[in-house]
Amino acid sequence: MQDKALAVFEDFKIRRLYDEKADKWYFSVVDVITALTQSSRPRKYWDDLKRKLKEEGSQLSEKIGQLKMEAPDGKQRLTDAADVEQLLRLIQSVPSPKAEPFKQWLAKVGYERMQETANPEMSLNRARENWKSHGRSEKWIQQRMTGQETRNKLTDYWQTHGVTESDEFAVLTNIIHKEWSGLSVKGHKALKGLKNQNLRDHMGEAELIFTALAELTTRQIAENKKAKGLKENKKAGKEGGGFAKTARVAFEKKTGQKVVTGKNFLPDAEIKKLENQ
Repeated sequence: MQDKALAVFEDFKIRRLYDEKADKWYFSVVDVITALTQSSRPRKYWDDLKRKLKEEGSQLSEKIGQLKMEAPDGKQRLTDAADVEQLLRLIQSVPSPKAEPFKQWLAKVGYERMQETANPEMSLNRARENWKSHGRSEKWIQQRMTGQETRNKLTDYWQTHGVTESDEFAVLTNIIHKEWSGLSVKGHKALKGLKNQNLRDHMGEAELIFTALAELTTRQIAENKKAKGLKENKKAGKEGGGFAKTARVAFEKKTGQKVVTGKNFLPDAEIKKLENQ
């Protein structure tokens, strides 16, 4: 499997993996169920549907395999994943007014992949347009993309210096985040009322800037000390995050504004839904 990416259908993020050898996308079935039904218990919905399909003699659920995808806690966990053909068959068993729009979206995703393979810049432009459509300012979008580039350079360093397991990436990320912000990634998401959403997509400009500062400083320290493996990169993460914390405290004192806040970009309907759960 290659190319891990999130796709967005309306306001729902759907995990997916692209298999270059098979030349096809595989999508998280639970995420698709969430988008179609907006169920607060999508895993149970899917378990019940699998049971129903089996009782009806359908072999669809048996053909759907499992792939490792990033869970809300940042760890790679096995989850049921289906290709486009399997999803189209599955949708027929899910009563939802979103079924037809979702089918059109699936077709669009496949076409976009071909375009982006030929011209990678298109994926960046698509991300920019998606953020725009959700009300992000040009200034926020630029900061988000700059921060992502900083993040990518840090993870590239880790990958080439003895940090290879996905759970190790999560550990290091959490150390840096907790050092600069005073909250774990999970705690920061809880403060913002987020569940499956990407935390960085709901950060304010200052939160993005200090996250990037912490990760940039961590990489510079790691490179300077030639840090290798989890233990040495943990130390670099603590130092890099600590430097950003000092800057954050000075910023807050000077401006009288908190950097870490509970603000998010969730639509009003989603906020109400979360409040009622």
